[in-house]
Amino acid sequence: MMFFSASVHPLTPATKRAFDMALEDAKTQIDHAFTRADARGLSYENAFAGAVSFLRRKYTKDLRGVDLAITGVPFDQSVTNRTGTRLGPRALREASTLQPYDPPYGWGFDPLSEFSVVDFGDLAFDYAKVSEFPATLQAHIKQILSQDVSTITLGGDHYITLPILEAYAEKFGAPLSVLQFDAHSDTWPDDDYDRIDHGTMMYKAVKKGLVDPSRSIQVGIRTHNDLDMGFHLIDAREVHESKPNDIAQKIKGILGDHPTYLTFDIDCLDPAYAPGTGTPVWGGLSSIQASIILRDLAGINMVGGDVVEVAPQYDLSGATAIAGAHAVHELICVWGWNKKRRTK
Repeated sequence: MMFFSASVHPLTPATKRAFDMALEDAKTQIDHAFTRADARGLSYENAFAGAVSFLRRKYTKDLRGVDLAITGVPFDQSVTNRTGTRLGPRALREASTLQPYDPPYGWGFDPLSEFSVVDFGDLAFDYAKVSEFPATLQAHIKQILSQDVSTITLGGDHYITLPILEAYAEKFGAPLSVLQFDAHSDTWPDDDYDRIDHGTMMYKAVKKGLVDPSRSIQVGIRTHNDLDMGFHLIDAREVHESKPNDIAQKIKGILGDHPTYLTFDIDCLDPAYAPGTGTPVWGGLSSIQASIILRDLAGINMVGGDVVEVAPQYDLSGATAIAGAHAVHELICVWGWNKKRRTK
């Protein structure tokens, strides 16, 4: 919400008008997920009320005039430890109701007002036919991309990134660059392409030619794996021993202007900040480190992304979902910054 102290921050007439309008709107706005007339703009609906969508965007399958679709993939049947990320999209949407009142801090622009962003809802799939899931998800993302609409996906476990990359490679051309925030490299060898495993999907993405590891980078890694598949690596220790902006600049130097898919596994954060995940690992990034790095990535050629591995039932405080929702909002900003500079 917007908070002001007139004694410390005197209100300009324009700011006071905006604040008064927000207070008035809060009295009447409800169920913006269904009732908002314009896909653009902030929302002042009470955080604790109403039908929940991501950042109070409108639920719609009509993508005419839309720039970015937020879509959920409630899938967790490829995990090696604790299940529960199928509840991630729902938790991320609920946590996001704290954010749509103001432009995102530190960015200097408001992507929710400058672009048409909608909640496309969740992927529908047959939970009992797991073998059909990859093709179903790929077709779901392909349908959105075919209308020249970008996606940011709410996971779900990290396997979902592989079918999404299949769709993105078809749209933007293979191989793509990948920026992966994660505690795990997800490059364990697995040449059985029918297996669905959240620990091997980056191995398969490289082997399939979807990703160019020489122009890709993994950040926050802190689990041993002899096989890096050629990815550049910034492990958690390097993040802790460096300034966040220096990390961001190193990332940008590797990615260049190549089309980049950004995948943010919530377990890149230390369990102190994100305990609600399936495979937590100590020694991870802090939320402020992650937020500064993401903010300073403005200018990369981000074409799409996801936030994955939020398992809310392991975190009664809701902190993990809050961190995840903020990460999604930052991804929207990174994407929006790129969109702005390419449409000027």
